[in-house]
This record gives sequence, structure tokens and C-alpha cells, in this order.
Amino acid sequence: MPVFVEGGLFSCGDGHAAQGDGEVCVTAIETALQGRFTFILRKDLAFTYPRAETPTHYLTMGMDPDLDRCAEIALRDMIVLIGEVAGLSREDAYTLCSIAADLRVTQTVNGSKGIHCMLAKKLLAPKAP
Repeated sequence: MPVFVEGGLFSCGDGHAAQGDGEVCVTAIETALQGRFTFILRKDLAFTYPRAETPTHYLTMGMDPDLDRCAEIALRDMIVLIGEVAGLSREDAYTLCSIAADLRVTQTVNGSKGIHCMLAKKLLAPKAP
């Protein structure tokens, strides 16, 4: 996650035990969050939106009042991420996204809409050093 302020803090905030794709009316099954977090400061990264990684997927995100713009932000960042991880050209990464990436609505509940782009890790071979 990018940190834009010196001394920035972390909150794992707003936990949902259940929610459909795209929170639509401020209602979800709210729950407390508990977990362990490890933070590694990386000054060599330059992305401006949060990214996520699960054991099976890479995720990029876009937030904006316009869902089309959200999709554009999330997709463009996924193209960059694919280049970083697998060394694919922007054109090949774009084609791979069209074939295999999933765009999902994160939220439509307020002024900041959201889309996240998911790509299965098994589709990317690590780039050669």
C-alpha cells in the first residue's frame, strides 16, 4: 500500500463477514477484524493505488466516481504489475487481461465507486533475472 504521509498509520478497518460483489447500500454484515500483519517498507516501488496479493491471485484497484474510470485505473495498473512480475510487454499484458483477468465491482455505495482487477498467479511465469 502506498504511504503518502511521513509517519502514516495503518487501519485494517471496515470488516465485512458477508457482502455481495459491489456494496450497494451501506449494508453488509459488519464484523470485527483480527489478524497478524507484517509490514515491509519498500522505497523502490512507485504505484499510487493499493495492490493486493492472495495465495492464488494478484489484485489491482481503481477508485473514482465513474465506474468506467475505476476499471481503467485497475486495468492499467494490472498491465504494469504483469510487466513487473513476468516481464511481458504492455501489449501482451493487455491481451492477457482481456483473456484471463476478472474485473469486479468493489463498491457503488458512495461517491467513490470501486473496481478491482484479479489475475490468477498461475498464469504468470516469473521473469528471468
